[in-house]
Amino acid sequence: MVSQSPDIKITTDAPSRAPSSVPVDDAVLPFEVAELDLRGRLTRMGPALDDILTKHDYPPPVGKLLGEAIVLATLLGSALKFEGRFILQTQTDGPVSFLIVDFQSPDRLRAYARYDARRLKDGQDSGALLGKGHLAMTIDQGADMSRYQGLVALDGGSLEDAAHEYFLRSEQIPTRVRLAVGEEWRGGDGGKHRWRAGGMMLQFLPKAPERARQADLHPGDAPDGVVTHEVSEDDAWVEGQSLIGTVEDVELIDPDLSGERLLYRLFHERGVRVFSPVALRAQCSCSRDAVSAMLKSFAPTDRAEMVKDGKVVVTCEFCSSVYQFTPHEAGVEE
Repeated sequence: MVSQSPDIKITTDAPSRAPSSVPVDDAVLPFEVAELDLRGRLTRMGPALDDILTKHDYPPPVGKLLGEAIVLATLLGSALKFEGRFILQTQTDGPVSFLIVDFQSPDRLRAYARYDARRLKDGQDSGALLGKGHLAMTIDQGADMSRYQGLVALDGGSLEDAAHEYFLRSEQIPTRVRLAVGEEWRGGDGGKHRWRAGGMMLQFLPKAPERARQADLHPGDAPDGVVTHEVSEDDAWVEGQSLIGTVEDVELIDPDLSGERLLYRLFHERGVRVFSPVALRAQCSCSRDAVSAMLKSFAPTDRAEMVKDGKVVVTCEFCSSVYQFTPHEAGVEE
């Protein structure tokens, strides 16, 4: 799922420069810490995230959770090296029963959450909002290619926890993820709260595969008292985990702190190299023609039942766009 190196030729005499102080929103910044065999991605989101979340006026806890899912999808989906889609989806028994983020490479995002407002309570963290169920991550390479899907059980943990579990079980790449979402207050025009988010993914990718070995997964049915297999972590990865562990939420979402400066704060002692950022934008793929085609795929009786007040109205769950059709346009038989 995640390439071990960006599509770029790296030379030993690559030029050095001071980190840019200009913050860049709605972009993913790939980076490398060669001395520690670390690769990573840093996402910073502002207007695009705010556009997605405010279309539905989600309660703050739901908006925060969906924002985390969006950031996680950008960290993973932006690594695709082909025209395709990365879809992150949860189905659970919690107050937020359904989340979906659709990332269409190279840069298009849309997302949606379904929740039960009656079950929302003060102080619920992301694990409590999700509850138990599963997280599915799907790579769709197009009609002529097979899909790839990875599943992770959700059992009251956060999306960060689920991402770590996925990479441990499916990719077997030592990985750490940080996600942060918050609301920023901006004055002017009466003032407004705006959503912001940030995230970082760090992976240990040494050339010698034995350096990236991890302990075997617990078999689940081992007798009590059995000593589980342990593998000492490589010193470079221990240092990498320690460094990403110092990142605070406010640093990930700070609109005045550039991504390059944040990476410099963390890795300047070892040296960090950044690559060209990947821009992100909020854009739904719905259209009147697509909705019309969908309606025509329904059974005639189903289309007839959709007629209300002499018309058929369809609202896109992602972007809230409303499409109206006459019964004839919707293919309803007279």
